[in-house]
Amino acid sequence: MEKNNNIGLKNKDVTVLSEKLNELLANYQFFYMNTRGFHWNIKGDKFFELHVKFEELYTDSQIKIDEIAERILTLGQTPLHTFEDFSKVSKIKAAKNISNGVQAIKSILEAYEVLLPLERELLQLAGDSNDEGTSSLMSDYIGQQEKLIWMYSAFVAND
Repeated sequence: MEKNNNIGLKNKDVTVLSEKLNELLANYQFFYMNTRGFHWNIKGDKFFELHVKFEELYTDSQIKIDEIAERILTLGQTPLHTFEDFSKVSKIKAAKNISNGVQAIKSILEAYEVLLPLERELLQLAGDSNDEGTSSLMSDYIGQQEKLIWMYSAFVAND
């Protein structure tokens, strides 16, 4: 008979979930770093508006990074925690020297093309594993990000 972890989930399910959560964690680390850079380096006529929006994004990312790492720990696994590990795993890469608002928003939208499918995959895996904690987290992230994608897409629509 297969063993369960401390919160009653099957160990084999937890291993798969934790690997995917670590992948999400690594991508969020790069997303955080990129949005922080956009916040610092933004220039142009939309400076004030975008400076605030980028701060909202990196602050939210910082919270999500902690939530994801703590979820991995709750599952009884170890979150990635070195830049070396993050850079090996992340599909989102560093966005360097971006000061143009439209370019920054397009980079954010490209990052969501990585994050959202990962979150949907995790939602499915969590559902199949009866992991309500991970399901709830991913459901919240997905709903929030779908709205942000709509808004940021509208911002760059005429560009």
